[in-house]
Amino acid sequence: MTEHTALPRHIGIIMDGNGRWAKKRGQLRTQGHLEGLKTAREIAKAASDMGLSYLTLYTFSTENWKRNKDEVGFIMNLVKKYLRSELDLCRENNIRIRHAGNRENLPKDVLRELDETCEDTRNYNGLQVILALNYGGRDEIVRAAKKLLAAGETISEEKISLYLDNPDVPDPDLIIRTAGEFRTSNFLLWESAYAEYYISDKLWPDWIPGDLAEAISSYGKRNRRFGSVPGDIA
Repeated sequence: MTEHTALPRHIGIIMDGNGRWAKKRGQLRTQGHLEGLKTAREIAKAASDMGLSYLTLYTFSTENWKRNKDEVGFIMNLVKKYLRSELDLCRENNIRIRHAGNRENLPKDVLRELDETCEDTRNYNGLQVILALNYGGRDEIVRAAKKLLAAGETISEEKISLYLDNPDVPDPDLIIRTAGEFRTSNFLLWESAYAEYYISDKLWPDWIPGDLAEAISSYGKRNRRFGSVPGDIA
């Protein structure tokens, strides 16, 4: 593929910097998570307005359970509150909510809200927002392999892809990471094999729709070759 200007179909965002945002202001880390949630809402609305098809938000990783118990509890309650309060946004903008991640260990009340929100929005055909909650790329691959073996399937790249959390969702074209960090943090490891990366120095709560537009503009100037050499792919 040569240089292009089309929208990416699928963007994944590693929403980093909530804690640092709060610390810079002398506030508790929990305030940073609250502001980060507000930003997630604003960016999802912007992505919907732009006509994006899929947006995966790295909400809580399988490693985040190691954090302070009170902080983890706050994040879980925040997710539950978000799921309940944003149904109007989903309805008004035709946004479908989906889940990626391990259902085990999620609090029952959070899982109930998650399932109900996914069900309530499953017929909306606009932007699909995928919440990577209790998600880890390695964990997803292991779970996919276990399901594949239990089904008696022969292991192959194609088969593993079919047993991932959302096999109908196309691989991400662009992965954004905020707060100036340069690591994947176990996010969409299988799916991101040929994703383009965009690193923003801004902390996640400081992000605005203009930052998303800038990331997409940068993506539009990339030459995506998927392992080929120039001239092999039209």
